[in-house]
Amino acid sequence: MAHKRFEFGMPANAAVVFDAFHYHCWRSRWDSLVSEARVQGGGPCPYVGAVTENAGAGVLRALSMRTEFLAYDRPRIAAASMVGHSFPFRRWAASIRHRAAEPGRSVLVYTYNFEAGPRALRWLIEPVVVWMFDRQTRKRFSRLAAFLERHAEEIECWQTRARESDE
Repeated sequence: MAHKRFEFGMPANAAVVFDAFHYHCWRSRWDSLVSEARVQGGGPCPYVGAVTENAGAGVLRALSMRTEFLAYDRPRIAAASMVGHSFPFRRWAASIRHRAAEPGRSVLVYTYNFEAGPRALRWLIEPVVVWMFDRQTRKRFSRLAAFLERHAEEIECWQTRARESDE
């Protein structure tokens, strides 16, 4: 089984980073790994128990995955695991934690676990999948940081409008 933990410095506070990742209206603008993500039954973002459908992008366009959210505590943590199978994964789970850093900055901690398959070929397939997944993970969160450099204020304004409409 593959397991890895990454830490990425982000140029925005944890709530902005969390929303940029989990609200599909923002994620569609920067995510290099997912061409489309949607919550089954509708909704702008996941929640505990939500099942999402995620279609791959770029060279990974053929990869699609359904995930169920096991944790969703904005803006601290979200965690999901794969529902069913999606080659090359037999099992897959990941979490994203956010913690404050200096003012206007935060740290995104991404942890994954997966098992590649089929089982008889795992010894051959898994190292390649780990290499590619790690590479795509770095690229993906680098794109998120670049997006936030340009759009964090826009997301903050959107958050303020959403809070005001809830009151």
